[in-house]
Amino acid sequence: MTINAVKTHRELLTDRMPGHGMPGGLFGRQDIFETDVDIFFTKHWILVGVTSDIPEPGDVSTLDIGKSSILLVRDDDEHVQAFRNVCRHRGARLKQAGKSTVGMLVCPYHQWSYDLDGSLKHAAHMGQGFDPKCKSLIPVHTRVIGTHVFVCLGDEPPEDILYLDQVMTPRFAQYDISHSKIAYESEIIENGNWKLVIENNRECYHCAATHPELTASFLPEDFGFCTDGLGEDSLQALDEYHRRNADTKNNWESEGYICDAVEYLGEDTVTQFRSQRLVIAGNGESQTLDTRVACTRLFGDLTRRDLGDVHLWTHNSWTHIMSDHAVVSYIIPLAPDKTLVRTKWLVHADAIEGVDYQVDKLTEVWAATNLQDASLVGITHSGTQDPAYTPGPFSAFTETYVDQFSRWYAARLAAHGV
Repeated sequence: MTINAVKTHRELLTDRMPGHGMPGGLFGRQDIFETDVDIFFTKHWILVGVTSDIPEPGDVSTLDIGKSSILLVRDDDEHVQAFRNVCRHRGARLKQAGKSTVGMLVCPYHQWSYDLDGSLKHAAHMGQGFDPKCKSLIPVHTRVIGTHVFVCLGDEPPEDILYLDQVMTPRFAQYDISHSKIAYESEIIENGNWKLVIENNRECYHCAATHPELTASFLPEDFGFCTDGLGEDSLQALDEYHRRNADTKNNWESEGYICDAVEYLGEDTVTQFRSQRLVIAGNGESQTLDTRVACTRLFGDLTRRDLGDVHLWTHNSWTHIMSDHAVVSYIIPLAPDKTLVRTKWLVHADAIEGVDYQVDKLTEVWAATNLQDASLVGITHSGTQDPAYTPGPFSAFTETYVDQFSRWYAARLAAHGV
C-alpha cells in the first residue's frame, strides 16, 4: 500500500506555478481553513457591517467569525463600538447572531449586566471585594470609514488601515454615505472556499457569459481585454470605449469628483484594497437593468445622477456606490467549502420605499449576480477537489487581479510564519 505524505501549507503554496491557480488542497483542507481564519479574519482588518446595521443607541449586531463572536453596539453617545461576545464571568455568549435592541447587555446565564460602553454595571452575589471595573467587556479594534465598519480581532491591528481611511473617506464624503439606511439585505451560503469567492469577484472574464443583468451596466473591459483576433468593427468599438471613458473622467474631475484608481494590492501590503470610479454603460446612471437610478432620492445633496460606480475591494468585501444607492457585500468563512456572503443595499436615510424607490428594481442586478456567482463558486470548488484537477493558467489580460491575490495570500502567510 502506498501512503502519500500530506503536504504542508507552505509546500502547497510553493507548488503553485507562477501565473496559475492554487492547488486544490488550499481550498479543501480543514487545517488550512483554520489557519486562514486565524490569519486573514483575525489578524487582518475585515469589513463586518455598515453603521446603519445599528442606527440608534442600544442597537446591537452580533456576528460569528470562526470561533470568535463580536457585538457591534451603538452606545448612548451614538458611537459605534465592538466587543467580544463573551461574558466576563464564565464565558457565556451574551447575544446570539443577529440584530437586536437593548437597554443593557445582560448575560442570560447569571444576569451580569453591561452598559453600552462595555462597562460591567451589575453582578449579584460577588461580595464587597469584587471590582467590576476589571471585568468590562473585552473591546475589539474598530474603525468606521464612511459607513463601513472594520474590525481587527488581533492584538496588534495593522497600521495601514490609516491609508484606506485616507483614500476612502473623501470618496465616501462626496455621497454623505454615512447618512444612509439599509433598504434590503440578503445572505447566501456559497458552497465554496472563501478564496474562490474572492477570486471570482476579482475578475470579469466570466461576466459576458454568466451575468446578463450586471453587464447591462457594467463594462468588463475596465478589468482587462485581449484584442487578439478582433475585427475592425470590434477594435473601433474598443477605441470608442476608451474615448468615452476619458471624456467622462475629464468631465467628472472638472466638477471635483475623485476618479483615479488607487491600487494597494502588492505583496508587501497588509490591508489590501482597490478603488476607482467606473463608467456605467447605457444611460450611465446606476447598476439597474435600464441603467437609470433606482432611487430618485439621491445620496447627500447630489443632483447629478450620472456619477458612475465608485467601487472598493478589500480581501473580504466589495462595494459599489452610485448616485442613488450602494451595494455593500462582505464574506465570512464558515468551513473549507462554505462561505457566507452578506449583501446590503443602501439608500439615502430619508428615502421612502414605494415613493423614492422600489426594492425589486433596487436589487434586480446584484441579487441575480450574487446567485449566479454562488453557482460559479460551487462548481469551481467541487472541481478543485477532483483528483484530476490541475491548476490552469490565468489570463494575462483578464485575471491579473486573481494572480495578484494568490501572490498576496502567499506573502501574508509567510509574514505570519506559514
